Amino acid sequence: MNATPPASFPAFDVSKSDRTDALTVVGLSVTYRMRGRDREVLQDVSFRIRRGEAYGLVGESGCGKSTVAMAAVRYLPRNGKIKAGKILVAGEDVQKLDADALRSLRANEMSMVYQDPGRALNPSLTIARQVSEAFEATGMAHGEALVRTREMLERVRIAAPERVMDSYPHELSGGMQQRVVIAMALASNPALLILDEPTTGLDATVEAEVLDLIAQLRQEFGTAVLFISHNLAVIGRMCERVGVLYAGKLVEEGATQDVFARPRHPYTVGLLRCLPTVARNKATGRLDTIAGSLPPPGSVTQGCIYAERCRLADDRCRREAPPPYRVSAAHGDQMARCHYHERAIELPRASAEAVPAGRNGASRTIVLRAAQLSKTFHVSGTPLRAVDDVSIELASGETLGLVGESGSGKTTLAKLMLGLLAPDAGSTLELDGAPLAARVTRRNDEQVKSLQIVFQNPDSALNRAHSVKRLIGRALSRLTPLRGVAIDERLATLTAAVRLPERYLGSRTRQLSGGLKQRVAIARAFAGDPRVVVCDEPTSALDVSVQAAILNLLADLQRERGVSYVFISHDLNVVRYLADRIAVLYLGRLLEVGPAAAVFDGPRHPYTEALLSSMPTLDGSNEPARIRLSGELPGAALQPSGCVFHTRCPRKLGAICEQQDPPFLDADAGKTGSPSAHRIRCHIPVDELRVLQSVSRSEARNE
Repeated sequence: MNATPPASFPAFDVSKSDRTDALTVVGLSVTYRMRGRDREVLQDVSFRIRRGEAYGLVGESGCGKSTVAMAAVRYLPRNGKIKAGKILVAGEDVQKLDADALRSLRANEMSMVYQDPGRALNPSLTIARQVSEAFEATGMAHGEALVRTREMLERVRIAAPERVMDSYPHELSGGMQQRVVIAMALASNPALLILDEPTTGLDATVEAEVLDLIAQLRQEFGTAVLFISHNLAVIGRMCERVGVLYAGKLVEEGATQDVFARPRHPYTVGLLRCLPTVARNKATGRLDTIAGSLPPPGSVTQGCIYAERCRLADDRCRREAPPPYRVSAAHGDQMARCHYHERAIELPRASAEAVPAGRNGASRTIVLRAAQLSKTFHVSGTPLRAVDDVSIELASGETLGLVGESGSGKTTLAKLMLGLLAPDAGSTLELDGAPLAARVTRRNDEQVKSLQIVFQNPDSALNRAHSVKRLIGRALSRLTPLRGVAIDERLATLTAAVRLPERYLGSRTRQLSGGLKQRVAIARAFAGDPRVVVCDEPTSALDVSVQAAILNLLADLQRERGVSYVFISHDLNVVRYLADRIAVLYLGRLLEVGPAAAVFDGPRHPYTEALLSSMPTLDGSNEPARIRLSGELPGAALQPSGCVFHTRCPRKLGAICEQQDPPFLDADAGKTGSPSAHRIRCHIPVDELRVLQSVSRSEARNE
């Protein structure tokens, strides 16, 4: 294939853009006024989205993805301005519109769905009032708007629209809130729908439902979609074309299948190789990472902006900025700003240094044991059973992955282990075979040091007023007998272990990136040489490149220190990479527990089967048939009788599931009695589950 620079093969001619293009961006450059000078955050960005097309925009945090969206709807902050370029929405030049015309365009031609639906909805207004306002903005009468509100809520698969219309946002789940926001965005049947990280905080099942909904409504309305996400698997599932942004420049663009199958820019190659895959877990090799970090906004660079992080870079790259080379690929033209785009795919992978898997069989030493662990909350006199008779074991140097939808009891179970909540009477906790007090205030210093936690959001866990050195140093002084010089030596050892450069010790957390903040949180958790660390969604808010580095770090620390993890995540690809064993929770009940390979390969509980079927992959080739669960997760106060999953189970047998609590079945007949046995709580015999799931996989392959 012959590559040519843009001078002889232009991306597109803006003069030919008409109303068949939902969005046209040509030569867009945006600056932010910071500390008395203009800093360029977007530079010469050009792309188009046709009617009915889905276009994905990917890249690390800070690369300019959201700035593109804000510029398109003219919502740039006060210190932002468009320095050059054109933006056309449905043929209208956004920059030339007066206030009335812009308001009309926003009301009728484009809509935006943000990452956090809770912040996009007004907590003081009912759902009916907020959604109906979106219809009224198009000129519709109030009465008709309420009728259309009910219809639209039904269309976004809300089962009880009347109840939801009378509800306030805080009374709805995250998935339900996101569907309400999507209903508002689609009220005007817009030509362009902008989705800015719409599924980042959602469970696998809810994420799959929201993505299915967007795909269906896009087909129904013919709406074009600009999908911004750091989840490359979601982009692979949803978008026909994709653009890769780096430091404000579009460095690669093309059909999603072409870009993901044969990327032509080293940055795209790096992003794709950061992802955990079926073939790679912590025992078979480390994840690839991208060295270095994004240049600061407004950095003036000669040559390629990616050269400082690129393993292909040479003097030419540092001297000459590469033009957008274009080639003909299988599904259309593919562009890459790289002098050596034909060699990018040949970049060597990171070292496949293996990390020993968790111990099993007779060699397993149990460090933490929970037996018949339960927790009941009382709200307005109503008992809510958040955790119900859970028994699990955690071996030394092992990772136990806790999975399940929001509301399944994962975080409550973790808090019970940490002593942040007191369990119900009859519950038992043991550390190294010795009884562990229910509340952390009654545990001795050694027990407190032994169990630590890393939270999902380091911003809320770290004091912004203190330096990094003070944050980690305080933890060291509290959890160790060291003082003075010994503390400084231990601090240096600890920061080196978590790969935190010394130059950041004097910084405040607000000056750090998300990945560096999470390293500080991990260092603080490891200050007292813990035996067990609870990781509660530690990578869900991170870019794939930073996520890979944190997962490698956790695996390294486990190998070096023999620490055990309880790893909570809704990203099942991440769980599959790091976990030795999996525990599946639903409404506080343990439905399945066993070695990670056995759970992922099957047979498995019908609920686990549904969770795994919701996992997106880059090309969809390994995805089983999507299993859609009917209804919402019941509340803790409305736990079904019999099997707690029977109200949503696609393989329900009948009355026995409704009336009798199922026993634990041994899914590995040859390993009966083994501490690492694979057990499933289900009335369906294991052999029958195996056949049913095998048939489902065969049918999915034949579709």
